[in-house]
Amino acid sequence: MATFANGGTIAFKCDSPEQVQEFHDTAVSCGGQSIEEQPGLREGSLGAMYLAYVRDPDGNKLCAVYRVK
Repeated sequence: MATFANGGTIAFKCDSPEQVQEFHDTAVSCGGQSIEEQPGLREGSLGAMYLAYVRDPDGNKLCAVYRVK
């Protein structure tokens, strides 16, 4: 039987922080669950990124990402 990935994440590249927020809000309004931190700016070894994480109704972990230039 197929199941969602444990530790796998599907990421979507966005063109702006606003698009990341829209992705998050749309996912939650369609039955997804906001996970990890609220959408926002994260600093890391790959530079600054605006991220949002959700889990869809099937359990898949999705991420919207905008790399700050």
